[in-house]
Amino acid sequence: MAEKKIIDNFGRPHTYLRISLTDRCNLRCFYCMPEEGIELTEKENVMTLEEIISLTRTFRDLGVDTVRLTGGEPLVRKNFGYLVEELAKLGVTLKLTTNGIVLDKYLELFDKIGLRKINLSLDTLDKAKSVFITKRDYYDRIMQNLEKALELNMQIKLNVVLIKGVNDNEINDFIALTRNKNLAVKFIEFMPFKGNKWDWSKGVSQDEILKTIESKFGEIQTLKNPAHSTSQNFKVKDHEGSFGIVSTITKPFCDDCNRIRVTADGKMKNCLFANSETDLLTPMRAGQALDNIIVNAIKTKKYSRDGMDVKMDADHYEQNRSMISIGG
Repeated sequence: MAEKKIIDNFGRPHTYLRISLTDRCNLRCFYCMPEEGIELTEKENVMTLEEIISLTRTFRDLGVDTVRLTGGEPLVRKNFGYLVEELAKLGVTLKLTTNGIVLDKYLELFDKIGLRKINLSLDTLDKAKSVFITKRDYYDRIMQNLEKALELNMQIKLNVVLIKGVNDNEINDFIALTRNKNLAVKFIEFMPFKGNKWDWSKGVSQDEILKTIESKFGEIQTLKNPAHSTSQNFKVKDHEGSFGIVSTITKPFCDDCNRIRVTADGKMKNCLFANSETDLLTPMRAGQALDNIIVNAIKTKKYSRDGMDVKMDADHYEQNRSMISIGG
């Protein structure tokens, strides 16, 4: 019998799983969480740690080889250390997206189990602006934990959501970090989600970003992108680190998408912008096998941006969840 794989109707194998561990966060970034907040998922409707491990095992058996843990803020999940140790035993490449506030608590464990790829969300290098964006005052702690992670030779990417009039004047400050530090800066075009008051007049395009960097630093070298990369990758000549641009709005990169998302309440989303979701938690708790459910669900995946191929449609994305309840 043929081995089951997660392949959509466009022939794309899906080997990368993003699991949200919680919709709770210790920050309140306005582009991620609506101003009025969100209705948090009741505890009994959130996947338990054992359910997350079991679900990851199922996806691994279907060909997933990379798992990224997200949130909310994944490190606020109770018994996170136990979870990550158990997931490491499954033989998948583990990655993490975090805001870095309590990163120091887990760095030794990550070093021990081989979790070395960490995306750290950091939208500004200005402390006062950080308080404005996040509604909290953790900037100094985050920067200290970034340095600790670099000292342990963790592979760090800084996730920077660019918003015109907020932090677009810091593009070159972030690039300056790559001069003598082995890290990557990942600039992310401002994306629309329920309640984040998106319009593209606040966006900064890939072309604008490159022009800004070139005007100060001169020659930009284009790097070879890894397979299935969500960013176009570059570096400034003679800089130790690099930078990438996630151009979801101006230059979508959906052609060879290999990603699946599972929310903290156990719903599978074929795309970040997908309105439809497949409930995995209810059948899992009923003792049903999930492999056919997953394999069939991916067949409904649209080719690009859940069907928003030409433009971002407010009637569409306002029916989606807010970013914090999807998983970063």
